[in-house]
Amino acid sequence: MAKQKAESAPAAPQEKVTPRLKTYYDTTVRGKLQQEFGFASPMRVPRVEKVVINVGLGEASKNAKLLDSVVAEVAQITGQKPVVRKAKKAISNFSLRAGMPVGISVTLRRERMWEFLDRLVNLALPRVRDFRGLNTRSFDGRGNYTLGVKEQLIFPEIDIDKVQKVHGMDITIVTTTDRDDEALALLRELGMPFRGTQPVQVAA
Repeated sequence: MAKQKAESAPAAPQEKVTPRLKTYYDTTVRGKLQQEFGFASPMRVPRVEKVVINVGLGEASKNAKLLDSVVAEVAQITGQKPVVRKAKKAISNFSLRAGMPVGISVTLRRERMWEFLDRLVNLALPRVRDFRGLNTRSFDGRGNYTLGVKEQLIFPEIDIDKVQKVHGMDITIVTTTDRDDEALALLRELGMPFRGTQPVQVAA
């Protein structure tokens, strides 16, 4: 009887693990930025708010299998199912009809955001061929940074033997500051490899 009760008992909930990059931000980066910019309150220190990944579909908009493949790949890379964006009106010059898929988008927040940034910095970007660092001029003037990735193959989650077509994506990192210098310092401290700056090693 005791054995039967033990077998039917619910499994203990798994302990929630904080992403290591978030831990590094909380324990190291926040304090360094507060000292560097002289913020009176730690709440004033900039942080990453969200990461938005966009993929233009191109010919995939007319190929259902290719569209499904791109959606599946982005879901595999981000850990979240992307949203398919559709044309609001027809454009005859581009053979575009209203309602036709034109791209897919994913917005990452909290744990998934931190985990994606960690993999981007430490696994994906080092696999870019002839990589010379990220351009510091790609900020938008409001503290947000966008980088373009030419191939989804740089992400280790992607099996090259199953790829139907190589495609790129735009990755926008949205921060809580509206100043590019503060955002640059934040992303640099999180390990983003900018040109002309010494890369920061994030502790494991």
